[in-house]
Amino acid sequence: MKILHIISTFPPAYAFGGPPQASFLVCKELAKRGHYVEVYTTNAYDQKRNFKQSNKQVIIHNIKVTYFSNFIRINNLYIAPEMVIKLWKTAKQFDIVHVHFGRQLHDAFFGLGKNDFYPPYVLQARGALPYIGRMRSIKLIYDRLFGERVLKNASKVIALTRFEAEQYKYMGVPENKIVIIPNGIDLTSFSNMPPKGSFKEKYGIPEGKKIILYIGRIHWIKGVDILVKAYAQLVRQQIFRDAILVVVGSDDGYLSKVRSLVQELGISDLVVFTGPLYGRDKLCAYVDAEFVVLPSRYETFPNVLLEAYACAKPVIASNVEAMPDLVLHGETGLLFRAGDENDLAGKLAYLLENPKEAEKMGRNARRLAEEKYSIDKVAAELEKVYEEVIH
Repeated sequence: MKILHIISTFPPAYAFGGPPQASFLVCKELAKRGHYVEVYTTNAYDQKRNFKQSNKQVIIHNIKVTYFSNFIRINNLYIAPEMVIKLWKTAKQFDIVHVHFGRQLHDAFFGLGKNDFYPPYVLQARGALPYIGRMRSIKLIYDRLFGERVLKNASKVIALTRFEAEQYKYMGVPENKIVIIPNGIDLTSFSNMPPKGSFKEKYGIPEGKKIILYIGRIHWIKGVDILVKAYAQLVRQQIFRDAILVVVGSDDGYLSKVRSLVQELGISDLVVFTGPLYGRDKLCAYVDAEFVVLPSRYETFPNVLLEAYACAKPVIASNVEAMPDLVLHGETGLLFRAGDENDLAGKLAYLLENPKEAEKMGRNARRLAEEKYSIDKVAAELEKVYEEVIH
């Protein structure tokens, strides 16, 4: 098959978290399975910067990637007119298009008409459907003009979870057009793990200290402040002073507030901010951590969850949206009431007090990743959808 993926952010734009990572893994696996895969994306590098391209077209793991220049950037809106022109000229050359929906100008192209300008396409919202965040009114206007037709014209839509499938239904998508396919993880990337202790050594953390790990964007919606307050409770109670909180991730407009909160609570000497970590550096953090915490106020399907599972680490997560389907309470981790720092503090204390139970949950998590979330199985499901749409 000749497959085109359309997405606003793609590696090296790892600062945007899950969507670029998840889409890259899928494209890489599809190319590995013998398909011709192209990606149209923008040159967004992080929340504020575009990267300079010496070459607009590159081959990455047999994927042909074209980076189009952002003419204008407003928050998470990326206007790349060259991409729309390129779509107009080339879209019909592909057997199928996979649109990673983000209410962008290039997404609107697929709301212009039915099959007049493009081949059949599948649409994957990746958590973008709800009217939340800084641009609610813009999303509503966009949907009235284009978004509703982009959804309507899609041959199939892909939901990451049952919860997202319900969101599609709420947006008017018929149930027979909705397919649930989760994110996947390349488990071969976790076969040669770094030695235990290397992360602690690099950041000057004593060997006897336990690490509570957060990995993700530093944004209000990710709930890092809730985690900081919960951790501060343990410190105030004079228990678990052998536990250090490590915050890994890029600033998405909230880092200064989190740092101020840490100082205000008097725990500056017990919280380590590393900035974003990638590749082996990130694996080192997972290896040395006791468990991973996802305290989000809203979440669809975080890639961090699968990375933690692949590293055999249990996850403590807020019980928002689809998380109860992803974190099996008492089996692969623990759930706490969203926004409730007291409940989170209790869950942190439980896993710190019961390391053998945490290890058991970590083993269960790894087994679940192998059985359900390996990228080869996810890509095989996606292939079936593509073939059904084409034929």
